[in-house]
Amino acid sequence: MLSLKATGVCNMLNYFSSKDIKIGILGGGQLGKMLLDVTRRYDLYTKVLDPSADAPCSVGSKEFIQGSFNDYDTVMQFGKDCDVITIEIENVNTQAMKDLQKMGKKVFPQPEIVELIQNKVNQKQFYHEHQIPTAPWFGFRTKAEMLRKIGKNSTQLPFVWKAAVGGYDGRGVIIVRSKSDIENIPDVPGLVEELAAIEHEIAIVAARNEAGEIRVFPPVEMAFHPVANLVEYVFCPANLSSEYLDAAGIIAQSLVGKLQIVGLLAVEMFVTKKGEIWVNECAPRVHNSGHLTIEACVTSQFEQHLRAILGFPLGNTDLIRPAVMVNLTGEENFTGPVFYEGAEEMLAIDGAYMHLYGKTETRPYRKMGHVTITAESLDKAKGNALKVKEILKVKSQVGEGN
Repeated sequence: MLSLKATGVCNMLNYFSSKDIKIGILGGGQLGKMLLDVTRRYDLYTKVLDPSADAPCSVGSKEFIQGSFNDYDTVMQFGKDCDVITIEIENVNTQAMKDLQKMGKKVFPQPEIVELIQNKVNQKQFYHEHQIPTAPWFGFRTKAEMLRKIGKNSTQLPFVWKAAVGGYDGRGVIIVRSKSDIENIPDVPGLVEELAAIEHEIAIVAARNEAGEIRVFPPVEMAFHPVANLVEYVFCPANLSSEYLDAAGIIAQSLVGKLQIVGLLAVEMFVTKKGEIWVNECAPRVHNSGHLTIEACVTSQFEQHLRAILGFPLGNTDLIRPAVMVNLTGEENFTGPVFYEGAEEMLAIDGAYMHLYGKTETRPYRKMGHVTITAESLDKAKGNALKVKEILKVKSQVGEGN
């Protein structure tokens, strides 16, 4: 006879029946806010740590602690009364996470994986060692070492420079097109990689629980803002043949399995003009590319992450309806208290779902929310997404330029 413990039901009953079990979340931004939508639905007790007193999670969590998730002592003190600890941002103190794990806390994703992914050079080395396809690259500790390797490898312009740590949303990345661009590269550890001739930029969110069960969400295609280098639109399904979609899914599943991660992994990939699929980078958490799963898939990425870290069975990842996500970012000339111009008119669009992130201040290109549009076809969803972009503007209540 199959035991309740083997099926995970015993574990589920423990979480659902006890108010003393506490889930700690390092980071209180918009990703955590959307994660809390699920914990409230499941009636799970949550505690959140963030340095900002008015972080998006400050309202929705059972407990909110203001403090640095980079500080060892703060994270240790925060986690001592938590049963499960997770993240919504990679930039956390992994030594504290390791020591909390030694104390018997469940810490997912595992600290060693977060630490690996925090460093882009180590991340690339992992791809190389585990036959995960990625752009040709080399790492270095200093700018002088980088220059020597550029000469030794006969590296051709243009190429991409990335800082080893600290980069996100286009920061810490320089496309080097001329010798003058090389002069602007800071003297920090990093990597140089071949500039891919990109045909498509895609992403896949995958999940794995402690039992080793893996589920993969449908691949999405991303379109980036030409100035801010932020994702502007996400399309699902991706406009690729089934051959490429299947191959990308196999790569994502392979990476999740080789990392042995518990939780979510978002894998960003390039499809080159030569038809190659290269992993660009990955994130061990819920991700911007997976936001449309809330309305478009049977299980959202946020529910899936909780299912994975709590040992629950993973949910169905099938696409219900084609969807487009539009990132809502601050208009270029507006800084100050936020005002969403055209919100009521936008909500009249069929199949449009608005998610605001609880940020009170806007600035140019700051992520303030997103809108997901679902429709009977991707073309219809794309058409409505363009309407959203035209109608809904993130501005400041105090006026332009203030």
